[in-house]
Amino acid sequence: MKVIASSLRKGSVVDHDGKLYVVLSAENIHPGKGTPVTQLNMRRISDGVKISERYRTTETVERAIVDDRNFTFLYQDGEGFHFMNPDNFDQLVASPDIIGDAAPYLTDGCTVTLSTHDEVAIAIALPRLATFEVVETEPSVKGQTASSSYKPAILSNGVRTMIPPYIGPGTRIVILTEDGSYQERAKD
Repeated sequence: MKVIASSLRKGSVVDHDGKLYVVLSAENIHPGKGTPVTQLNMRRISDGVKISERYRTTETVERAIVDDRNFTFLYQDGEGFHFMNPDNFDQLVASPDIIGDAAPYLTDGCTVTLSTHDEVAIAIALPRLATFEVVETEPSVKGQTASSSYKPAILSNGVRTMIPPYIGPGTRIVILTEDGSYQERAKD
């Protein structure tokens, strides 16, 4: 299916020279003079090679037919990350290259959206928010009540993040999975 280059976003899958690529970043550049262009940074799905391509915004690109479905994360082993389709209970294994930075945010039973092409996982989309427990943090300093001050903390998934000074170890917090930033205290 042909689409205009400027409509591609992060996570889109394109067919370039007969190989599948996932878009890592897409930027539309409008210079003062000249033709606007779309800069695509892509990773080849088969072997992980990264390339950068520049298209005029009106050029068309072949978009691959990808099936996006919800899967439940089961476990990780030497083979990769195992997911189950909750509709028919089929299992799918995704390689660590596909999961990438999302690995620490995968917890038992969490639901993610996997993009598949010919029954092979090619991309993952995490839920926007996730809840984790603060395992370790520095004690708060007396008088440090400014809302803009944060202190470092280590969460139960091993990720380091910055949290407000009033939160201590054992508190469950909600974080944004895109960058691991603190959002709010969990309401459970």
